[in-house]
Amino acid sequence: MPEPTPRDPARTGSDGELRQDRYVGSRDLTRWTSPLGRWLADLARRTGVLLGPHQSLILILVFGAAVAALMTWLASEVYEAVVEADGVAVLDHPLLEAMVDERSPALDLAATAYTNVGGVIGMPVLAVTIMVVLALRRRAWTPVILIAAAGGGSLLMTVAGKDLIGRARPSLAHAVPPYEHSPSFPSGHSLNALVIAGIVAYLLLLRQRSRTARVLTLTVATVFALTIGLSRVYLGHHWFTDVLAAWILGAAWLAVVITAHRLYLTTRKDTGAVNRSAGPA
Repeated sequence: MPEPTPRDPARTGSDGELRQDRYVGSRDLTRWTSPLGRWLADLARRTGVLLGPHQSLILILVFGAAVAALMTWLASEVYEAVVEADGVAVLDHPLLEAMVDERSPALDLAATAYTNVGGVIGMPVLAVTIMVVLALRRRAWTPVILIAAAGGGSLLMTVAGKDLIGRARPSLAHAVPPYEHSPSFPSGHSLNALVIAGIVAYLLLLRQRSRTARVLTLTVATVFALTIGLSRVYLGHHWFTDVLAAWILGAAWLAVVITAHRLYLTTRKDTGAVNRSAGPA
């Protein structure tokens, strides 16, 4: 049997989402084993029946944004406790000094160009480009909803964290120009890079049947997120704990977005099964 073309209904649109996006490898994303997971799946199914699958997905993401705001507040509280106890923050100055020792004009220029990929211009352009390509190829709104929600949530977490903490960046004497003057905690570049790379990798994994392709996708996304974060410390634009907190917050928000998508797939599967069982009137 010939492989379906990109515009085959089995691979595009709503039918394609349920057929193609339900598995990562052999794992069924609509199968929930924990009591909490089954409860969430049942709640999502009921909501989907009332509102529709996409509307249910958006509602779950809105609720997730409230969870993200709570996570940001908790992170600010943990940060203050860490600083007061000198915990992880004791690494900030030694790591910054080690980075300064490794600097050279050529490396500074390369790091600045690279970190701009995760900046306020580079990251939105990259995210929107990938979002449009995936939406057009799959003829579905789900990539738009997921990438927009992931990016919007990470931006809100960045702004909220900076307002809550107001931490000063490393001194300009330790920074590579162009200088930045907004609050330092958390690192917006690091948070946004992890979230966008993570959600794009997730969307790609849904359609990759080769184990090698999945490993490569995860590796590229992980290396990108880690190196963007480390570049912020290297350039003296952030303390290491700013980057570490951004990674933690980003991973938590990414988990919320992916869980929301899994609930969406579960809702589509269950409501589809109900409709088929009901048959024609």
